Amino acid sequence: MEVLRPQLIRLGGRIYRKNPIQEQTYQHEEEDEDFYQGFMECAEEPCDAYEVVQTQQGFRCTVKAPSLLYKHIVGKRGDTRKKLEVETKTSISIPKPGQEGEIVITGQHRSGVISARTRIDVLLLTFRRKQPFTHFLAFFLNEVEVQERFLKFQEEVLEKCSMDHGVDSTIFQNPRKLHLTIGMLVLLSEQEIQQTCEMLQQCKEEFIDDISGGKPLEVEMAGIEYMNDDPGMVDVLYAKVHMKDGSNRLQELVDRVLERFQASGLIVKEWNSVKLHATVMNTLFRKDPNAEGRYNLYTADGKYIFKERESFDGRNILKETNMYKLRNDRLHRSCEQRK
Repeated sequence: MEVLRPQLIRLGGRIYRKNPIQEQTYQHEEEDEDFYQGFMECAEEPCDAYEVVQTQQGFRCTVKAPSLLYKHIVGKRGDTRKKLEVETKTSISIPKPGQEGEIVITGQHRSGVISARTRIDVLLLTFRRKQPFTHFLAFFLNEVEVQERFLKFQEEVLEKCSMDHGVDSTIFQNPRKLHLTIGMLVLLSEQEIQQTCEMLQQCKEEFIDDISGGKPLEVEMAGIEYMNDDPGMVDVLYAKVHMKDGSNRLQELVDRVLERFQASGLIVKEWNSVKLHATVMNTLFRKDPNAEGRYNLYTADGKYIFKERESFDGRNILKETNMYKLRNDRLHRSCEQRK
């Protein structure tokens, strides 16, 4: 990551720069053994968090996981599984590659089974976070009136600010894809996709209809802001979104959806609240028109990557566009697979 543009982290209403110590490219299979050694000493082992069944042979616990993550439990030449079994005095059965099923942990002592389960959960979570996002949960903001106003905004910006550094037509959002993102997901199996759909339906039945009153929410997209702390070196420019009636219903709705998905583990908890915004310009679009505002720093095979971005000078855009207002009358829930 560039020293002048480090990752920004928001904590307690403040923004901090996360400065890297060292960049490296690596293969996950080569690091599994070292990674195992590093985190095992720190893994907490809850006593009652898991369902452990007593059998005639001892104790048994199962773990549901997508088959794509099995290799991280097995490790290179099976070393990770062997270490787990030796250190926890358990036996760990893992389905064959490509086969969906459950990881089964058995052992003579309940504490050993719980220890193995805890360590497996840490491994699964760690390597799930390294997978590229597959889906995003969003409200679409792409009705005809909104698209027309967005295209007018784009036309005005290119007419008045095209001479500013980095400003060109390639960094604008596709008007048909304008949306309000709730969260990014990594869904690695058909079962997880189905679980997501079922959870959305549960959210609708349990609180979405109550909050919305069973009617579409009317919102406004008004005002332009930028994501980083330097308006002269911007990567993401977005329109602010709020309820037309001045209420907090939209924020309450998206925050409760986010909370539900974070609790399930389908969305990694990074924020306690959704930042209501609609991206209108993003420098990632220069090379990938389908790019989302947020992205993982790992490829599917576990390699660390850095996406080079050419920032743009947004100072004149901010001055010229404060009077623009993009309106939208309806919100539509969507869980769209990224292509």
